Amino acid sequence: MEFRLKSDFIELDNLLKVLELVSAGAEARQSILAGEVKVNSQPESRIRRKIRPGDLVEFRQQAINVIK
Repeated sequence: MEFRLKSDFIELDNLLKVLELVSAGAEARQSILAGEVKVNSQPESRIRRKIRPGDLVEFRQQAINVIK
């Protein structure tokens, strides 16, 4: 799946919400803190991690390529 950024970055929790991979912000935060999200193949625990073009986010068997 590809996600096209309209600005310089999107925060990780907001990316999960925008793509409707979670039902609410609380679910996004819980999933991130539980280690269910990887950014560029590394587990990511920062809820507000800035996701930029070129990043690959993995969550629940979904791979999201972030493009400009």
